[in-house]
Amino acid sequence: MLKTTSNCGLFLWLALLAGCLLTTGMSVDQSKFRTCDQTSFCRRHREQHSASLYQYRVDQDSVHFHLPNENKDGVGDLNDEFEGVSDQMIDNTENGVDEKTGLWKSLQDRILGTSSHKDDSSKSKKDPYVRGPPPTLTGTLVNTATDTSSGKKEYLNFSVHCLSDGLIRMRITEVYRTRNEGGNQKTPHDKARITYDELVLTTENLEPAEHAIWIRPGEEYLVQLLGSKDEANRYMGLRYGDHSAISEKNSMLFLLRLDSFATYLYRESDLKQGPVIAMGAKQMTHFEIRRNKDETNSNLDGTENLDDMVAEENNEDVEQPEKEIVGYWEDGLAIYADGTREERKEKKQATDHRQLSELELDREGMWEEQFGSHTDTKPRGPMSVGSDVTFPGSKFLYGLPEHASSTALKRTIGKNPEYKHPYRLYNLDVFEYDLDVPMALYGAVPLLVSQDAKTGTSGVFWFNPTETFVDIDDDESGSKTAHWMSESGIIDVFFIPGPTPKDFYRQYAKLTGFTPLPPIFSLGYHQCRWNYKDEQDVYQVHDKFEELDYPYDVLWLDIEHTDGKRYFTWDDNLFPHPTPMQEKLWSQGRRMVTIVDPHVKRDNGYYIHKEATEKGLYIKDKDGVKDFDGWCWPGSSSYLDFTSEESRSWWADQFSYDRYRGSTHSLYTWNDMNEPSVFNGPEITMQKDLLNRQGDEHREWHNIYGMLFQRSTMEGLIRRNKEENIRPFVLSRSFFAGSQKYGSIWTGDNAAEWSHLEIASPMLLSLNVGALSFVGADVGGFFGNTDAELMTRWMQAAAYQPFFRGHAHHDAKRREPWMFGDETMIRLRKAAMARYALLPFWYTMFYETSVTGMPVMRTMWMNYPKTEILYSVDDQFLIGSDLLVKPVTAPGVTQSVVQFPGDDVWYDAESLLMVAKQGMNGAVQEITVPSDIDTIPVFQRGGSVIPRKLRLRRSTHTMTRDPYTLYVALDKDGRAAGSLYMDDENTFNYARKNEFASAKFSIEMNGNYGFIRNSPTVGEGWKGISEDTNKMIERIVVMGVGKHPKSVDEVGESLGFTHDSNAHVLIIRKPELSALVDWEVKITF
Repeated sequence: MLKTTSNCGLFLWLALLAGCLLTTGMSVDQSKFRTCDQTSFCRRHREQHSASLYQYRVDQDSVHFHLPNENKDGVGDLNDEFEGVSDQMIDNTENGVDEKTGLWKSLQDRILGTSSHKDDSSKSKKDPYVRGPPPTLTGTLVNTATDTSSGKKEYLNFSVHCLSDGLIRMRITEVYRTRNEGGNQKTPHDKARITYDELVLTTENLEPAEHAIWIRPGEEYLVQLLGSKDEANRYMGLRYGDHSAISEKNSMLFLLRLDSFATYLYRESDLKQGPVIAMGAKQMTHFEIRRNKDETNSNLDGTENLDDMVAEENNEDVEQPEKEIVGYWEDGLAIYADGTREERKEKKQATDHRQLSELELDREGMWEEQFGSHTDTKPRGPMSVGSDVTFPGSKFLYGLPEHASSTALKRTIGKNPEYKHPYRLYNLDVFEYDLDVPMALYGAVPLLVSQDAKTGTSGVFWFNPTETFVDIDDDESGSKTAHWMSESGIIDVFFIPGPTPKDFYRQYAKLTGFTPLPPIFSLGYHQCRWNYKDEQDVYQVHDKFEELDYPYDVLWLDIEHTDGKRYFTWDDNLFPHPTPMQEKLWSQGRRMVTIVDPHVKRDNGYYIHKEATEKGLYIKDKDGVKDFDGWCWPGSSSYLDFTSEESRSWWADQFSYDRYRGSTHSLYTWNDMNEPSVFNGPEITMQKDLLNRQGDEHREWHNIYGMLFQRSTMEGLIRRNKEENIRPFVLSRSFFAGSQKYGSIWTGDNAAEWSHLEIASPMLLSLNVGALSFVGADVGGFFGNTDAELMTRWMQAAAYQPFFRGHAHHDAKRREPWMFGDETMIRLRKAAMARYALLPFWYTMFYETSVTGMPVMRTMWMNYPKTEILYSVDDQFLIGSDLLVKPVTAPGVTQSVVQFPGDDVWYDAESLLMVAKQGMNGAVQEITVPSDIDTIPVFQRGGSVIPRKLRLRRSTHTMTRDPYTLYVALDKDGRAAGSLYMDDENTFNYARKNEFASAKFSIEMNGNYGFIRNSPTVGEGWKGISEDTNKMIERIVVMGVGKHPKSVDEVGESLGFTHDSNAHVLIIRKPELSALVDWEVKITF
């Protein structure tokens, strides 16, 4: 047998790490990761062998309509069987936790839209985990199948929650027993399935619809809609809305088909168009109720030892006898004491399931499942759920990040699918990931978005944090369908009606939260490497940036800065003076970031581990007795249970300056490896049968672990300052729906290859579709070596992406900007300078997303939803609504083809020349533009105003008092409008003290006169500082001015200007206008 050692081979292991990577090719080891074919629950759903076991109808006698003011404190009378839940089941956190008070609590409510304390509904004994508005309609579903998977009559509860802004929530849950018939022994049914409303949903933002009307089967409304009395008898529905009276202009319709249960969402303003979303219409709703193993349908008992047979067949790891394991590399392969390394195994073909009968196949893996050398004991048996969702008439679906694939989702099943496997949502540390595949990566957002010229924008949020697969297909009518398949949890679906992208993202943000304003330094350039080796290395890199006048804001330190991978510590030999080092950089306007991962070195002399052990804060083994022991960078490691509020609060406290010695106010945090990554675990992560402190299996909360880790870190960075008033910055690799509230995300360990530069934009756009705006990809690629041309093109592209960081593996050649020669350095600096000049615009866009929910980096269809030809475009994108960017992603390019929406005029952002006149709405102009090595195609939309700061500075801190230049691009009617958001760029005073301002610019050129006006909104905290010189406008550049002005003046005072009659550009110089006050500039022609 293989043996492991925790410490004796550690130094050998560390010495072998570099050599291990050098012998590995740039391709993921597929044998380490499962597919649907190797996953029992996915097979049961996808192959539909047992579809006949799941046939649902509504028990009409059980249906109850809840008046709007009924049961404000709970979820309503779902079923008498819910009575009798013990008080221990009501609270999803530990009793007696001393919650922090102060600004952080108010910020959670006002800015992040979340709170750690529960709604009053938590006191309901009907379902102790549900939060938010109570249901509008409740009832019971009966499984009418002749045979069921449990061999017994099966019942499910459903609840429909009509919410404000057109949202609707559909929950389907198990009817659980609270009294065991025939004994005191508890059954698997005596507790509601765990759900995580309070950890994901921003229930404070959710309000019930003001009005709702129950439409009973057979009512005349349904007869008119469906065409006959017989058809109307098969349905019931809810009309709901937020206005004083329900009408077809302002309300939604939600229909429930009673037999062959399905649901349909309509917009009443367009009933003839049909439903915009249908769930269950394909009869794929599948809910495995909990049971004892001996309760399983005898029809499924085909082979007594089938699980053992399959486990043996799927065991792909051939053990090498008597070899001592001294470590694991990030790809999960063992490192042996004799210096050898475990070899990759060729992935075996999936079991030929045709040799099994259909019912035998569905039994396979129900009660135990093996992958490689790991066994999932599944003590609670099969608990999977799934259903189908159709978007009638839609031809394009988006979302489901994260995958290294196109932004528009590809077909995975049916006739001639583009992928043979479904999209997988299961957060994993994928070493050297492949491109154009649907395999899981670091994060998961189960949000699906449909875009169609007729039906508009709509979508569903499948609220389930367990492992999930999603098949994409076209039905017989050509409409897009999705088949959701989740390992456990409940069916909890939010229907998001749109109908415009702006409506959709406002609605979704109400569910999972708005992106808060980041500190402006985090929008600058970040320089990182695994690893800057010591303080001298840090100083040399910093000084070189200074010498070259190359702007940057943050220098990063990876894992080697610590004392033996003990986070919150420093290597005293390499970084003996961390505080002076940070103070030196801060004195010149720079911050630092250190990495803090979730694995904790199991060393009793390490204060973090010692205290976490004493407090019992770790994740437990499958028996709930011992702390889980896994392998990661420090060697033997344990992992905190971040589903526990006590653990999260304790972790946040570790960022205090007295606990994190050597940290300062200018030090921020990077959370990596938080999927979580476990080198010796199944699929490089944790076993699913591990338990949290509440006794819930890891499978139930796997996909939210990384988000909760980032949340706890963010809370710590706020708490560490006495007044809790400095905005945090935390970068995370793993994420879930709602991660936008806690910081930035990056696409993980990419490669220094043109293909990875090319896929970066589609991946980042997909993340933005999932409402994660603050995202980026490592500039230059993490693995491998980049050349000057690739580095130049990557820096140019990344300068126009939200998170802007260069990073590299320790085996890669150094790639600081000056490492490629002077000519390339100048090009790289030009790209960085363009980013810094646009920071006022970037900051304004992040303010916009913080209040509207609209993504910062947008697919073309988000601003041009009627232009179908743009639906599949993901090699160009928009920043906000006003900048169009087409990165160059191939070598040797000198020209690029750009697709300009015909709805608008477009100007080259560098030359200021008009490149595309306005054409037909919904049409596209394809124009070839120059894009040599010094150029990235960037264009400003006619009708917009973009603020810039043009003085070359070395960091955002040194730009604070610089004046603005307004770039005005006129539309075909000579008009433009835009805004500029301003605050102190670092604190929460914009929320606490109303210290902010938003300038609103409008421009019109008509006949003999033109006017440029400002009408700002100034917060109370900033009123009276209108003459503050750091908010001055020093220049106004207007594109599209054909006539030469006679004069330009403001309140009768003449202003200097120049006019280029060839380029049609007017420049007004030194108007000395404050962005904080009203003014008007008059132009006479």
